[in-house]
Amino acid sequence: MSAYLQQCPIPMTKPNYTPEIRERAVQLLIESEKDYPSTWAAITAIAPKIGCTPETLRVWYQKYLDKLNP
Repeated sequence: MSAYLQQCPIPMTKPNYTPEIRERAVQLLIESEKDYPSTWAAITAIAPKIGCTPETLRVWYQKYLDKLNP
């Protein structure tokens, strides 16, 4: 383990988001998507507002789309 990680005062854990929070985040993305030039632009704008990374929101959105189109 690096010296930095041993001294790091903040535990490096990923937050747990409930299914309801994930669903609401995806719905917010869907509702806001029309206001941005691309889906990725919407994702990068919305993710910090809900407290997750753009990649996390992108994965949630992709899972939502996969459920719609199996």
